[in-house]
Amino acid sequence: MSSDLILVTGSAGRVGQAVVKELLVRGERVRGFDRLATPGLADSHIGNLTDAAAVRRAAEGADVVIHLAATPDDADFMSEILPNNLIGLHHVLEATRLAGARRLVLASTGQVNWWQRERTRHAIRPDELPSPRYWYAAAKVFAEAIGQSYSETHGLSVIAARLGWCPRPGQEKEIAALEWARDLYLSPGDAGRFFYAAARAPLALRFTVVYATSRHIHLPRFDLGPTKALLGWEPQEQWPDGLPPEVLA
Repeated sequence: MSSDLILVTGSAGRVGQAVVKELLVRGERVRGFDRLATPGLADSHIGNLTDAAAVRRAAEGADVVIHLAATPDDADFMSEILPNNLIGLHHVLEATRLAGARRLVLASTGQVNWWQRERTRHAIRPDELPSPRYWYAAAKVFAEAIGQSYSETHGLSVIAARLGWCPRPGQEKEIAALEWARDLYLSPGDAGRFFYAAARAPLALRFTVVYATSRHIHLPRFDLGPTKALLGWEPQEQWPDGLPPEVLA
C-alpha cells in the first residue's frame, strides 16, 4: 500500500541533498537511500543499488520514487556503469513496482543529446532523436526507454528528467571556462525545486521526457517549454547562483 512517502535514491549526493532539502522544506515525508547516511535526514537507508533486497526495503510504502543514484559520468562500463546504472536501475524499477508507488522520476542527462548540442544552435527539444555522448549517456537512453515500458506495462507515471550540469566539487572552474557549459548549469536550488515539481505533477502524466537547467546566459541549449507546460516549473537561478564564492576564486 502506497502512502505520501517520497523515496530519494542517491540522497547523499550533490543533487540528492538539494532535493531532500527542498522536499523537507515543503513538508514532504522523505526517505533516503545511499551508500552513506544522508545529512539531516532521519529516515536514511544505507545500501547499494546492486543489492535488490536493500532497494526493495527502502521502497516499501513509497508513493513516489526519485531515482538519482548512479555512477555520475563516464566510467568503466563493466565495473561501474553496468552494475550501478543498469542493474541498479532494474532493482529500482522493480522495487518501485512492487511497492505500489504511483510516480517514478528518473534522472537522465542532457548528454543523451550531446552531438546535437555540439552541432546546432537551437534549443534541443525532448522529442529529438538522442545522440548519446558515450556509455554513461547511452545507459540513460536505456533508462528512459525502460521507464516508458514500465509506464505502459504497469501503469506507472514516469517522468524522465534530462538534467543540466550540477557540478561535483572541483568541476566549477571547468564550467566557468566554457560558454556552453554555463548555459547548461543546474543550480542546487533549481534542482531541488524541479524534483519537487516532478514528484507532485499530475498523475495524468503517464510518461514524459523533460529538460531541467537553470536560466541560460548566452543561448537556450535545451527547450524548457514542455517542462513549464507539464510540470509548472521554471528555473529561478543562473550560473553561478547557489555556489560558494570560494570555489571560483
